[in-house]
Amino acid sequence: MLQEEQLTEEKIFSAAMEIFEEKGMTGARMQDIADRAGINKALLHYYFRTKEKLFEVVFDKLAEKMFEKFAAIFEMDMQFEEKIIYFYREHIAFLQKNEKLPVFILVEVARNPELLEKFLKKIEFSRIKESLKKDIPGDIPDKEIAHLMITIISLSVFPVAARPIIEGILSLQGESFDNFLEERKSYSSKFILSALKNREGSEGLQKN
Repeated sequence: MLQEEQLTEEKIFSAAMEIFEEKGMTGARMQDIADRAGINKALLHYYFRTKEKLFEVVFDKLAEKMFEKFAAIFEMDMQFEEKIIYFYREHIAFLQKNEKLPVFILVEVARNPELLEKFLKKIEFSRIKESLKKDIPGDIPDKEIAHLMITIISLSVFPVAARPIIEGILSLQGESFDNFLEERKSYSSKFILSALKNREGSEGLQKN
């Protein structure tokens, strides 16, 4: 019985994830989720009494998936250059399989800023900041570390979130865009490493 309940919960979560990514919180209906999961609406309400509660569970899980490896990678026992190369290879590959995820998170955070506050507590960006400060030579101001963190993330997330715009600007479609993302894995790591190399010996872009 417990195994059957677990399977039902998994079906509900999978269906809810798809519906919320497609329609967002405001556009999704519990009936849509029940239909996608192949269950009746009454059973769905047995597991999750409200759409809001189900959405909260789904959002937390999806947001965690998007950034779960981020802090861990920068705490791995390897050279900084290897970390950057590994991060872009893994993170862009993940986004290629979950293309709707960045837009979903951005839209829902804009709709409900409280989601962002909860999300940031889980990600522990302070750990990433400390790891970067240890890995990069020289005394780097906190403001510059903040810019670096945002740049590292945006180089992988933005092309996926802005896919229709990029496809239009560069006349890319289907396989061509997939090839573009493959190129981003190498380009992004080279861009970050080159920028940091050029920074060495300088005062940096920002000062405390």
